[in-house]
Amino acid sequence: MTSTFPFKVAAAKAATDPARQFIILANVSGMDDYYKLFDDYGYGGDGSSWREHIETIIEEYQPGLLDHLEFDEDHDTFVVYADSPDAVRQFMDWVLPYFGDLGKLRKYFTQTDPGDFFA
Repeated sequence: MTSTFPFKVAAAKAATDPARQFIILANVSGMDDYYKLFDDYGYGGDGSSWREHIETIIEEYQPGLLDHLEFDEDHDTFVVYADSPDAVRQFMDWVLPYFGDLGKLRKYFTQTDPGDFFA
């Protein structure tokens, strides 16, 4: 199986909501290298900050995917629910090239403006 790091993917427990069939999460409070990188570029590095950047990436390349995701992050954890295996695959296709490699994430941050983000 292909690595999804820094994310973990699982079928949602007792998924009665069709929009919440799968969960994608990252325990951002335990990822010091990521936190430092976010901080170095003027971002918070918490779950809300991850969400903002991930939404921006998806919106730029595959905006229709946002209709299949439901974000539910908190300070320590990035969480998004997906409504299908295809939505999970698309999330990984668009987000992992940036978040799966600190060097690529650093390159992405060099092209962003902290003034355009809240977290």
